[in-house]
Amino acid sequence: MERAWRQEEPRRDHAPTGASPAESNRTSPAESNRTSPAASGSPRGLSPWSADPPPPIYAAASVRPVHNLRYDWTGWLRDHASFPPTLPAAIDHCRAAWQADGLTLDHWHTVGGRIQLLFSAGPGVSPALCAGRAKGRLQHALRQAGTPVSFSRRVGFRSLGDNTREIVERYVAGQVGKSDYVDPRFKTYLGQFTQEDVGTRLAEPFASGHGRYWYNLHVVIVVQDRRFPMTRHETFVCVRDESVAIAKRGGHEVAEISVMPDHVHLALRGNIQQSPLDIGLEYLNGLSRALGNNRCWSEEFYVGTFSEYGVDKIMGKP
Repeated sequence: MERAWRQEEPRRDHAPTGASPAESNRTSPAESNRTSPAASGSPRGLSPWSADPPPPIYAAASVRPVHNLRYDWTGWLRDHASFPPTLPAAIDHCRAAWQADGLTLDHWHTVGGRIQLLFSAGPGVSPALCAGRAKGRLQHALRQAGTPVSFSRRVGFRSLGDNTREIVERYVAGQVGKSDYVDPRFKTYLGQFTQEDVGTRLAEPFASGHGRYWYNLHVVIVVQDRRFPMTRHETFVCVRDESVAIAKRGGHEVAEISVMPDHVHLALRGNIQQSPLDIGLEYLNGLSRALGNNRCWSEEFYVGTFSEYGVDKIMGKP
């Protein structure tokens, strides 16, 4: 379904090159080798080899994701059953295996036949993997203890963080307003590259055949060298539009995007089969290809989870 993006018509009257005389003489890596659409005959900003792209510049082994990822998994027993008294020992038995999966158990509790497990997750763990390992390893441990249980196929998954959805979306939307650019015309110009998708409601879950998933991520990618920010109008347009295209290809839904001269913020709903690392790599490589296949982004990027309420609600903290 096509999304209704709130945006202004592109304006060139106060482009970044007019913001600072020093900036006007700089060329960022994102712009140094970029092939123009007119010259290549390809879509905006894409190089001639878009149909058969070269190997990705960024790989899992080389990037450095700075992350704050918390996953809450909820499972239910069938037929209104309750958990056996061997449950605490079974959970302790699972801890090392979950740790090897990239999941550190922070907290758990049960109410009748329902159990919630709160994990700190590594960037390579997808919601689908978390749900499978949480249920599968616990069910196996209880069976090994001689107290087998049968879980319902119903699953609840929620990404959590220190900040709520409202705070994250407001933070992304307010990037231009809180910037320290002196020229108010430049801030007005940048406003067209901060957008809200009015059709994406991150408060609502993704519903699969086995449960409901709230998988919301705040992703921040940064230019390779912040001394040389993006300055050209066509580069801003390319990064904004290609970010939306990457989301569509990857099965993500972007609620807020803000393209700034030296970094890009995205508040999105992720594809539950993809880890935060996978998603970060999609934007790093997709935007690099769109800008001439340059290593124009830093290998270090940020990704964090958030939801309607903070992780403190699960931990029982005031």
